[in-house]
Amino acid sequence: MTKIALITGANRGLGLETARLLVEAGMTVIVGARDVARGEAAAAEIGASSLPLDVGDAASVARAAATVEERHGRLDLLVNNAGILPEAPGVLDTRMARATLDTNVLGPMLVIEHFLPLLRRADAARIVNVSSTMGSLADQSDPGSPYYGLVVPGYQASKAALNSFTIGLAKLLADTPIKVNAVCPGWVQTDLAPGNREQAPTPAADAARVVVRYAQLDADGPTGGFFDAERAVAW
Repeated sequence: MTKIALITGANRGLGLETARLLVEAGMTVIVGARDVARGEAAAAEIGASSLPLDVGDAASVARAAATVEERHGRLDLLVNNAGILPEAPGVLDTRMARATLDTNVLGPMLVIEHFLPLLRRADAARIVNVSSTMGSLADQSDPGSPYYGLVVPGYQASKAALNSFTIGLAKLLADTPIKVNAVCPGWVQTDLAPGNREQAPTPAADAARVVVRYAQLDADGPTGGFFDAERAVAW
């Protein structure tokens, strides 16, 4: 049976490259995108289907879940990739922080809330929450970390909260075959923040591989963890 996969924020960057790899792996892939035209173009490029999906809009998420139920009846894989980093480094801006938390934390929670019934219908669904080492409290407080001097409080708090949510969700689903993990793809060449594409060392196509690895865990794989391409990341 062909697996059904949904990736949020998948019309470009890491989300698009993750979708591309999953198509190549033989999955039926749904490109979730807030911008309908860009989502359709991205889906056509890689041989996927598109789905209008704004993770910050409850009505949009509800419509998306209803569409997937109508088309497929279940969901085998959900990758919560949509995220923002609008803050300027070293600046405390509660307006920006609120927007960041809405998208990076409440967005995945809202999507999972609406899609969980479809994930439960799959034989052994997987959920991957795209996080960041900058959400690691251990890393933030380590002067030896390459990210120690990068201070974006709203974004860092959002990823720490997403990590905590990942643990809680894994506990809620402990009596099911569903596995949920947080994954750090590294510092990726995307348009997440100004200058990111020029400064980041990792192409999106390479970074997507760790996301796909945890999207395809077998029954013996971990759940409720936080991982990068090499190892478990300290909370």
